[in-house]
Amino acid sequence: MNKLLSVKPSLSSIPAVHQIQKIPEVKNLIKIHGHSTVKSAIRDTQSYFRLLIKKNKKNLIQKIDENDFLYQLKTHLTHLTQDSLHPLFNLTGTVLHTNFGRALLPKIALESINIVASEASNLEYNISDGKRGDRDTHIEERLCRLIGAEACTIVNNNAAAVVLSLNSLAKRKEVLVSRGELVEIGGSFRLPEIMSSSGCKLLEVGTTNRTHIGDFENALSEKTAMILKAHQSNFIIKGYTSEVKEKDIVKLSKKNGTPFMVDLGSGSLIELTSIGLPKYRSPKETLEDGADIVTFSGDKLVGGPQCGIIAGKKDLINKIKKNPLKRALRCDKMTIAAFSSLLKLYENPEKAKVEIPTLRILNRKEKEIYEISKRLYPVIKSKLFNIAEVKIIKCKSQIGSGSLPVELLPSSGIKICSLKNNHKKFIYNLSKKFRDLPVPIIGRLNKDSLVFDFRCLENEELIIEQLSKLNLEDL
Repeated sequence: MNKLLSVKPSLSSIPAVHQIQKIPEVKNLIKIHGHSTVKSAIRDTQSYFRLLIKKNKKNLIQKIDENDFLYQLKTHLTHLTQDSLHPLFNLTGTVLHTNFGRALLPKIALESINIVASEASNLEYNISDGKRGDRDTHIEERLCRLIGAEACTIVNNNAAAVVLSLNSLAKRKEVLVSRGELVEIGGSFRLPEIMSSSGCKLLEVGTTNRTHIGDFENALSEKTAMILKAHQSNFIIKGYTSEVKEKDIVKLSKKNGTPFMVDLGSGSLIELTSIGLPKYRSPKETLEDGADIVTFSGDKLVGGPQCGIIAGKKDLINKIKKNPLKRALRCDKMTIAAFSSLLKLYENPEKAKVEIPTLRILNRKEKEIYEISKRLYPVIKSKLFNIAEVKIIKCKSQIGSGSLPVELLPSSGIKICSLKNNHKKFIYNLSKKFRDLPVPIIGRLNKDSLVFDFRCLENEELIIEQLSKLNLEDL
């Protein structure tokens, strides 16, 4: 195949798979990647050239040689073999970005994952008794101490925590919820649907903007299994509003013997005002005020792996643990290892603020971020010389993932505007160039500009390396 499709390439001239596999370089690719993978890449390459030939109406393509074919084959092979899940630079200004995996794990958590993933462990084995154990034991004692709970358990996310709790404690019975808390979170995931999936009956009380304790009192009946208070994930209601305080619901629930459950959503294990954030209700405060059950996420403000925590009264937690659904929603060994290590850090709050990436990034000062902007400005400016306007700006970061949804953090970054007429098209194409880098750089599209917010950037050397690979020739 020295001159593949040598002159006037045609569909019939494309060699068969078995012919291509005889080429020495292709044989070597098979040794590296395996026969089936290379075979798939060959077929993709054949399809590519068939399409190219069909479009060659004006005979612009006179020759396609072996080198052309091999180049396309390697391109398709790279696409087939590269990992679809890989790192990127989050310069959107959203710290806990759901699309980007939310919280970054501290080093101690990564080390723990590596240990338990590479060796056998006592995940469900009681070493002292020599009998089967409970995976919750690796986190329960330490977490209960931190938040003042009688007992706790862990599942794969907070939605699962809510479903499991409701299914265990309120199946086929009524759960009272304020109409103003019937939220929809990311991905069209709605609280009423979550409750329906858990097998309980939703009973709305109050109105969208105003709910009073009397609304709960009037709705209580022998069919009532629980009162639920849910976090307003990513919105707030302002104006003529009224919300029942948790303490008042606690009094009512105690009086009637009805469990009171609070879905905090994010939750936090430190006082957020200590890192410059507004006051945010913690699981500890919620339990101290009398809630029977509290649920929250491990991968949001807590700064850990994806998981959902259920904490509260021991008798209720025991019922939840005995639910067969618990096994289907349980966390794996790597999640438990990471979360256990994370909790160790929280035993020293000052250490946690430094070593837990989420807390460290949220606590970053505007001046520090501005200095990053100044250092990266000339690098980006030189890459976009004569094609775009580049300037340092002040901007606002957001926490993300439904955590303090209206709170904005002062930040700094780079704003890129087009010098060409078609601003939107240029900015879109430019943003794609940044996304196509080996380690993609993802910014925020803002009208006719591309904004890079540097709050989340902690590796300047790596981003400079990526910028050096930016190809703008066909922009």
